[in-house]
Amino acid sequence: MIVDLPETTTAKVQKALVKIREEGGAVALGRVLTLIIATQDGFEEDAIEAANDASREHPMRVIVISLDADAPEARLDAQIRVGGDAGASEVIVLHAKGGTATDPQGLVMGLLLPDAPVAVWWPGAAPEVPGRSPLGRIAQRRITDASTQPDPQVAVHALEGRYTPGDTDFAWTRLTLWRAQLAAVLDQPPYEPVTRVEVVGAIDSPSTTLLAAWLGMRLGAEVELVLTPVEEGSHGIRGVVLHRSTGPIELLRDVPSVARLRQPGQPEHDVALPRRNLRDCLADELRRLDPDELYGEVLVDGLPLCHPEGTAA
Repeated sequence: MIVDLPETTTAKVQKALVKIREEGGAVALGRVLTLIIATQDGFEEDAIEAANDASREHPMRVIVISLDADAPEARLDAQIRVGGDAGASEVIVLHAKGGTATDPQGLVMGLLLPDAPVAVWWPGAAPEVPGRSPLGRIAQRRITDASTQPDPQVAVHALEGRYTPGDTDFAWTRLTLWRAQLAAVLDQPPYEPVTRVEVVGAIDSPSTTLLAAWLGMRLGAEVELVLTPVEEGSHGIRGVVLHRSTGPIELLRDVPSVARLRQPGQPEHDVALPRRNLRDCLADELRRLDPDELYGEVLVDGLPLCHPEGTAA
């Protein structure tokens, strides 16, 4: 069910939600959090689709807010989606224009689920310091995506200076499978120290830079970060080589979903390493709403050592 509310107020939106709940049987029971999606007008649907898919794992209320403070007329248009149009969530879409768009926190406060945590996701442009923004101040979790910025490498290095506990970025979330696979490899004999690390990826992949920072911080080894020009079909992380005295361990992804694992004295293996979509990344981040301390450590202690020009020591 979709209900349009043109030229409305947040109080009227809340009343409409109650009415829909009473007449249609849609309930808020079992909702575990409120997810606020701050996006640009016209770019809401991909984010809503990802949130609807993630809501099957995390039932929630989704508030999508787009702001146009430069519009000459001050008005608020809203839309409520429930049932089959909202997955396992309630979706409230707010289009604020003119003077109405100057107070995003005030627009959403009356629509938050009571006694439930709040997460904010900026699928595109994010505030310079998310933790100090109007929406960021009311959230336990703040999610950005450096890969959507005009220069992803500049964006990922800017994360260090603006980090506040509770922040995270999908560039980090996309590393989960890579980190798990590399940790599993190093958890096998002969348990030798890694003396040097090579990380290769496309120039538009901020995840490649964070992976190099994490490996350098955790292994205490020299890291060579190589960022290559983007070619068709070659986005993202391309491979990692861990050098040890008995020979290198190579995890190389030549195709989008499968990587080849080569280790001294062992046969070559194919490992599933698909690129994670928005739904997977969002669901992963909503599994825990406390600060990701490891992510903060990588930004503070590991990222300053990694430079997009090529190498890191």
